Parts: sequence; structure tokens; C-alpha cells
Amino acid sequence: MHLTGPRAAGRPLAPRRAAHGGPPPRRQAVAGAPRAAAAGAPAGGGKNVVVIGGGWAGFGAAKHLAEQGYDVTLLEASLNPGGLSGGFRTREGKVVEAGMKGFWYEYGNIFSLLRELDIPWPLTDWTTSGFWSPKGLTTEAPVFSRQQQLPTLVGQFVHTAGLHWSIPLQERLSMLPFLTTLLDYKSSPETFERYDRMSARDLAREWGMSKRMYDDFFTPTLAVGLFAPPEDLSAAVTLETLEFYALGHQNSFDVCWPKGPISELIFQPLVKRIEAAGGRIRAGRLVTGFESDPLKGGAITAVTARDVASGAEESFPADAVVSAIGVTGFQKLVTASPLLAARPELRAAMNLRAIDCVALRLWFDKKVDCRFPANVLAGFERTAGATFFDLNALQDEYRDAPGSVITVDFYGASELLPLSDDELVARAAAHIGKCEPGFRGARVVDSAVLRFRKAVTHFSPGSLASRPFQATGVPNLFLAGDWVKGLDHGANGLSQERAYVTGLTAANLVVGSLGHGAPAPIVDVERAEPHIAAGREVVAALRGAVEGLGLKSPFL
Repeated sequence: MHLTGPRAAGRPLAPRRAAHGGPPPRRQAVAGAPRAAAAGAPAGGGKNVVVIGGGWAGFGAAKHLAEQGYDVTLLEASLNPGGLSGGFRTREGKVVEAGMKGFWYEYGNIFSLLRELDIPWPLTDWTTSGFWSPKGLTTEAPVFSRQQQLPTLVGQFVHTAGLHWSIPLQERLSMLPFLTTLLDYKSSPETFERYDRMSARDLAREWGMSKRMYDDFFTPTLAVGLFAPPEDLSAAVTLETLEFYALGHQNSFDVCWPKGPISELIFQPLVKRIEAAGGRIRAGRLVTGFESDPLKGGAITAVTARDVASGAEESFPADAVVSAIGVTGFQKLVTASPLLAARPELRAAMNLRAIDCVALRLWFDKKVDCRFPANVLAGFERTAGATFFDLNALQDEYRDAPGSVITVDFYGASELLPLSDDELVARAAAHIGKCEPGFRGARVVDSAVLRFRKAVTHFSPGSLASRPFQATGVPNLFLAGDWVKGLDHGANGLSQERAYVTGLTAANLVVGSLGHGAPAPIVDVERAEPHIAAGREVVAALRGAVEGLGLKSPFL
């Protein structure tokens, strides 16, 4: 579960959707952005574009460029394109996915894509979430868009005040001073960099957050939102994530879930759309290097890839390349390619780290009605964050199943990787039983365990300096993925929306570079509410005045 989305004060309440059906209200593309070219639009001048990596970023770039008439080839190392959202099946044919994916209120671009694909709506209604410790329920998150609309922070406080909290009010209020830094952390690029060099733990301590609020709420929220404890996370990225997923607007934390495997419900129709536009999806192709032309400023002329089944090498001509793979895969490319290794800003990505994850799916011999369909676990593991989801309540395939089907995800799971499958299954089942007593007498009759080493980006303190921009020093190489920097859209972390938007942005960079087609329209993140925008202006002015006098800022 990764934390995220909306509404400026005074805007009408979004119409509520019927349970398990229909998209969220339509949002407008960012002002001034031209619409994507329709079928039959001017061709891409016979230009070849190679996209490396499936998933939201790669598919987003490939779809738009194919629709603009470019000759697009998408190379994906796995045999089932779909990145981390790709599906797996057990020997018995049961579906397992690499972690449960949430779709937050601000996912305007993905919601727009789903409407465009004209498929049966693949997402549930907004759901509630429970936060648990080994002692019991810590609190719950309601569906904020069903509540009276109030200014952000006020709305979140008012609509959770009457819910169960195991943390006393005075301790919850200790988080408010910390949240004032939301007004400051983007005062300037230099300010953001200073926050990035600081850990979220140090920022929380500096602003007096209580130990209980830190241990029981703040830490588990980050463990499942950014996959690491606060001491290992950039304060800037933490604030960015909290703002986008929970605090930007009252409804920011509203989340829905896929009704089945994303790879089947969304990516298969998306692949068909890409292929219908003339794009090619080449699965089982591991990119091994690049050919370049010194006379063209070192531009890439071809991408080489190895067929993982036969071992044969292939060469794909390229007028432009979009790399839409994760940090670990990109580091392998840098290591293998002298062209990339020669660029200091790309070599700096070798400093970035990634986090281990484990995903389990458990089939029980009886059905237990869970209090919440989505659940966050705190303190159940020494270093790992965890979530579990009731698939009987969320996914169509299991709605009438005779027993409960639960998916459990562990993040920051390095200590868990050496355990056997049986040990992991027993551990996960025990955690679920502490939250839902009905599971204590239930037996696991089938299970699947998936391990993913170095699967998601670790946004550690100071990592911003090592993250590359989307446009690189290689003239026709553009990067996409939720780990790039310079894109002021959404939050970092395993954000499907941000990954997809970086794919669209990379496609727009290709369009600008090669001079054919129209750029993709991008739905902008909802603007800050008036009181937040005004507060930021005051804080920025105060910071400028104080630092101009050579004094220390009241924030950092």
C-alpha cells in the first residue's frame, strides 16, 4: 500500500460513485496543453523510438508516441510485460500479483487513461483503511469525499476526531508543528535540497512530535508509503508524499483498488491499444547496451537486447530512446554501457539505493469478514512495514469464494528474504490473526510467496543529488520512472500516477526533440487551497527576509 489526492476550497463536492462502478469525476488537462493527435494524425516522420521497460511509465510513453505515428518498439525483460504490476499465477492457476496497488484521488491522468481505454471500470469504490499495532486498532481512515468539504488539515482533523484513536488527542496534536513545514519545504529549490539532506526523523524531533505519535502512526505510514522508516527517508520526499497522498486536500487519502489483476484488467487492453496504433511490444528482451554516433554528439543510433529465451542478440534502430525502468535496472545499464557511464549525471545514479519487498497471497479454509478492506500494520516486524488486504471485499474473482483470500505485502523486507515460504506464510497469518480474531482458528490451504530484491527506490536523505533529470546529456535519451527528479507532479515513492506522468513527459520530450506530433495532455495536480498558498507566500517572504539579514530561518 503506498500512500496519496483533491479539491480547492469552494469547489463543489465531487459526485459520489456507486459502489464498485464508474470512474471518478472528470478532471481537465493542464491549461494550454494541446490534445493528443487522433488516429490519422501526422506521422512521426518514419522515426524509430525504443522504449525500455513496461509498466506505467513505459506503456504511457509508448502509447502516446505510437499514436503520434512514431515507429515504437517497447522492450521488456520479463515474459509478461507490466513491470511491478505484472501478474503471476501459481501452479494451480491462481492469480498472484507483485503487491497490491492503490489508486488515489489525485490520480487524474490514470483515471483519464482508463476512461479513454473504454473498458469495464476496473477499480472499486473508495474504501476505508485500518491502522493496526500488535496491541490492536490504532485508528482508521474514512472516505473523506463523502464528508462535508472543509479546508485541508481542518477537514482531516474534524472527520477523524470522532473515530477510534488509541493515541491521545494531545499526542496527535504534537504532529501539527511538524506539518507547518509543508508551508516551507518548497520555498525554493535550495530549500527543498536542504530538507532533502535531512531525515524525516530529525525533522519530526526538531518540531516536537511525541514518541507515541512517531512510533504508532508516523513510522508505519512512511513504512508503507515510502517503504523505509523515517530515519532512512529524506524529509523533503516525506513532506512531498504526505502532501500528495494525505494532506494536499481533504480528499487526498481517498483510495480505491483494482477489482482484479492490473496486468489483466488494465495493461492487456493498454498493450492492445499500443499495438493497434502500430507499436510493438517485445517481451523477454533484456537491454544490454547502445550503439552511438560521435558525429551526432554521441546520440544513440541503436539499442541492443538479448532474447532471454534463446540468448540471441538483437539490434533495434533508434532515433530516440526512453528508459522507463527502475533504479536497479538503470544501474545495470550504466554499468554495462560506456556511453551512459561517461555521463557524470547518469553515473551518479549508482549512488541510489533500492528496497526489498515480499508479497504473499493466502487462501484460508473459512471466510472471515474483515473490518477494513485495506490495513496498515505497525510494529509487527522489527524493520519491515506491512499491509494486508481482504480480496473477498475488493476483487470480483474472490467475492463468492468459500474462504478468505488475503494478500500481505512487506516493505523494507531484507530481514525476511532468507526465511522459507512456510515461515513467511505462518508469520503473515499470525499478524492477520492479531488484527482479526476470526482468523485465529483458520487454516491456510494454499499460498504463494513472491520475493523482490531491490524492487523499489529508497529515497534516503541526500538522494536528490544523485537522481537524474528526464532529459540527459545523451542527446536523444530520456528517462521515465517515479524516481527521476525535476517533475513537479505528485509524489515520489511507488506512485503509479507519477510514473505514468513521467512516461507522458518523456514522450513529450521525444516529440519536442524529433519535431513530429503533438505533446500529450497532462492533468495537473490540484492547486493548493487558498489558505495554504497564502501561507507559503508568507513563509517564503519571511525566509527570504530573515536569511537576507544573515539570520537563521525559523524553519531550517
